[in-house]
Amino acid sequence: MTWPEVDTAIQRGVCAVLPVGSVEQHGPMGLIGTDFICANAVALRAAERADAIVVPPIAYTPAPFNTAFPGTISIQRETLTDMVKQICKGLLDQGFIGVFILNGHGANLDPIRTAMNTLPEDCIKLRSWWDAPKVNSLRATLYGDWEGMHATPSEVAITQSLHGPRPPGDAATPPQKLSLEFIKTHAGDRHGPPDEHRRDFPDGRVGSHSALATVEDGEKLLEIAGQEFAKEIQAFSATCQNLRG
Repeated sequence: MTWPEVDTAIQRGVCAVLPVGSVEQHGPMGLIGTDFICANAVALRAAERADAIVVPPIAYTPAPFNTAFPGTISIQRETLTDMVKQICKGLLDQGFIGVFILNGHGANLDPIRTAMNTLPEDCIKLRSWWDAPKVNSLRATLYGDWEGMHATPSEVAITQSLHGPRPPGDAATPPQKLSLEFIKTHAGDRHGPPDEHRRDFPDGRVGSHSALATVEDGEKLLEIAGQEFAKEIQAFSATCQNLRG
């Protein structure tokens, strides 16, 4: 978009959608940029339906546990918090009625929430693209327990639908299944030091059978996520518009 196009949209009242992902390994067949690719793709699908504007994604975020894998780039939590503060404040100051943050990486949640504590509460909303009930239901139907925690077949499927499939390689073999206790303890990407993490999960997957992903699955997930988050963005926009009076 050009600045006059953005200005016109702001005059009628519009929300910004801010995708946030990560740059980290996603197993033997997952793209390194999977998290920001997924968040951005869902944001674009949803915003088109909801008449919102997607701003460029934040790609570089905290992923320290994966830095023993080549290609992963991690920043400090405080850096992400500061970026989110400045970006959201800049958007609101320019006249956007709200900022809908669409997340694609578990380790982002706490730093983003910290940033939100310093911003107008009613004007910022945080959701992860897998949060919508219908999206989660489809993930469970397609993959069950093999969805796992990292390099999940659902996110790999979305990237396949956008960029084509990769040969499964070592991912053709199912990984070790995770216990419920492990999943609960490590939710939000609460993993250990990078060397230990690579030792425990040498191919980069964390309980996720990535090779179950298909292009067709990815398109279904994108379509449902786009529909569901369009509804959420529309409802959020209406609330923000009412607050602006």
